[in-house]
Amino acid sequence: MKTNIAITGAGIVSALGVGKQQTLEALLQKRSGVGEMRYLKSEHKEFPVGEVPMRDSEMVARLGLDAARPTTRTSLMGMLALGEALQQARLENLEKVGFVSGTTVGGMDKSEQFYLDFLENDQRNEYIATHDCGACTEMIADHFGRFAFVSTLSTACSSAANAIILGAEKICNGEVDIVVVGGSECLTKFHLNGFNSLMILDKEGCRPFDATRAGLNLGEGAAYIVLETQQSAMKRGVEPLAYLSGYGNACDAFHQTASSPNGEGAYRAMREALKKGGVAPEKVDYINAHGTGTQNNDESECEAMRRLFGEQLPPFSSTKSYTGHTTSASGSIEAVICLLAMQQRFLPASLNWSHPMDNGHKPITELKTDVDLHYVLCNSFGFGGNDSSLLLSSPKSQITNHKLPFSNHHSPIHILAAKQISIQQPLSEDWMQNPITYQVPYVRSIAADYKSYVTPIEARRMGNILKRALATSIEAMRESGIENPDACITGTGLGCIENTELFLDALCRDGEQLLKPTYFMQSTHNTISSLIAIKNKLHGYNATYAHKGISFDSALQDAWLQLCSDSIKSALVGGHDEMTPSYFKLLEKIGYLGQGNSIAGETAVSLVLAQGNAIPSETNPLCELAAFSMRYCPEIHSLHEMLQEVLKQADITLNQIDAVMTGVNGNQANDNPYLLDSKELFANIPLLQYKHLFGESYTASGFAYYVAAHCLDKGVIPQQLYVDASQVSDKTPKNILVFNRSDGKNYSFGILITSH
Repeated sequence: MKTNIAITGAGIVSALGVGKQQTLEALLQKRSGVGEMRYLKSEHKEFPVGEVPMRDSEMVARLGLDAARPTTRTSLMGMLALGEALQQARLENLEKVGFVSGTTVGGMDKSEQFYLDFLENDQRNEYIATHDCGACTEMIADHFGRFAFVSTLSTACSSAANAIILGAEKICNGEVDIVVVGGSECLTKFHLNGFNSLMILDKEGCRPFDATRAGLNLGEGAAYIVLETQQSAMKRGVEPLAYLSGYGNACDAFHQTASSPNGEGAYRAMREALKKGGVAPEKVDYINAHGTGTQNNDESECEAMRRLFGEQLPPFSSTKSYTGHTTSASGSIEAVICLLAMQQRFLPASLNWSHPMDNGHKPITELKTDVDLHYVLCNSFGFGGNDSSLLLSSPKSQITNHKLPFSNHHSPIHILAAKQISIQQPLSEDWMQNPITYQVPYVRSIAADYKSYVTPIEARRMGNILKRALATSIEAMRESGIENPDACITGTGLGCIENTELFLDALCRDGEQLLKPTYFMQSTHNTISSLIAIKNKLHGYNATYAHKGISFDSALQDAWLQLCSDSIKSALVGGHDEMTPSYFKLLEKIGYLGQGNSIAGETAVSLVLAQGNAIPSETNPLCELAAFSMRYCPEIHSLHEMLQEVLKQADITLNQIDAVMTGVNGNQANDNPYLLDSKELFANIPLLQYKHLFGESYTASGFAYYVAAHCLDKGVIPQQLYVDASQVSDKTPKNILVFNRSDGKNYSFGILITSH
């Protein structure tokens, strides 16, 4: 079965103005929004930027928010853009609508402003909880009501494009009919100085694909589009603006910040988008190029386009000369610009171009009107070689063979291997017989012997979180028998927070002149996933999720969706977080960690999943992942519905569940509602725990799946895992349900079934 995915609403905020009309007028007038810095309080006034022309206070007033409420610039811009998209799509009841947003900066604008207050006093503690990416997404979502599910992608400059891809996968798997997708990113001193430390900022207006190009101009903004099945749009009486006919994501697997000379990742992403849409290269009418204006990107992208299209490229341009490079939001901002171009029948011009590149191609330099655009490619490429491409088509172009696959039937999905490094014995299951117990509130992971995974030279510049991620990933792939999984998907709440802190601390204490590029390069959340891909030459799908306590669950959901839809046959899924002493103290201040008898730890969990028909003959799976589901802010009746759905997916009854793996952690504020929900949902089924052995972190739920998988594989549940000692059983477990409840908002269920 196949379905058309209609785009029925769009909203945008950028340096060109607030809303589609102001954006359209600027594009038609060839008027750039890039100019002198007005709002960002940076020492580097020499760099032009693309700022949204509103102060935070003006956005707060326009949105009707309480001025005393903690907000971030990222969330405020997101609210403005999302409001326009919902209004155009005529969406009011959101209870069955999903929301996926991309961001990397998150709440850094407030963190860099109040960082020293966080450390030295309690005057700005309310902003500690607004730092992470998921917090910004939830602020945007909660302004409009209760969405069915909420998730956050953080893959640097391809984040918003990947949010669009996830939304499409949710629709194609029949999980929702409507999902709102895009991204939001504000300018901060942190990433302005980060890009400056890499020496890729231009002191003049950026000149993509020009021989004299000297770097990028940073920008900010937000954009969201509404995706829904064609049947849903018809039922609601909403006219499609265009269709999402294809999409592709691939990893360059070359370098953390540079693109490969042959544009391998970009080539693969564009090729996949066209293949999925059933569209031949010669049918593409326009390419909105990533086109940053840096030496490396433009050469690499030109080569990738040449490989796919030959010497006769479709017309292409970069609109970053209008908006600046809006980093994580660029994919959705430029998708909305493409929609405007298709509707108004024009080709946006690249500004500031005058000199052809060696072996390059000339972009569109003059506005072209009265042009019919049937098929448009929109490219977004991020640090770590995370490359994504979207294929948009006009309503006139939609014919049957351009529909996307629609599937909710799949072959069994198995967990082939699961490895961990934690506060227990590393890369070992010794904890099942001889666990290490702790009586302190915070413990860092036990180091493994990393010499066989990284060279001494690499180790000198590599944080421990990256070493742990590499070691667990390599061991999981080795045990699974799958050396090159089709996807590498990571969950991380904080990413390489140690490097983030080092860069931020130097910025706040010493100013903006002598900052180290290594700390910035390793501060982005997808550093982990891209490093794994680079070291293992994994060119397939690559994504990173950063949404608080469901970061790992979000990564697992992505793998589940793609395995179900047959987009991939195998996936490496990881949960990776570190906890510095100073960040532990900050989270302790706001009650997230260090309360009651809870233990804060660090996470390194890697799983390899595969469809049943892709399992190597010599591999014995640990268990089957038979069902998975996520919800945002569900009421108790919705939780019951969710439970029945996953039981139906797994083709078992509640009475067949042998145990429920919970996330109780010794903090009563977390545990009491957790146990109440469990009692309501699971009656007398034995409850299990794992955080007393592995610690609490944003991706601790990865340990839940690791622990449950090994219990099923070994046919035993160790006594120390039972919440209630009176429920201890020597019965061989066959089915374990994993129940994650995070912040009282984010819920997930997964059912694991024995493979023996």
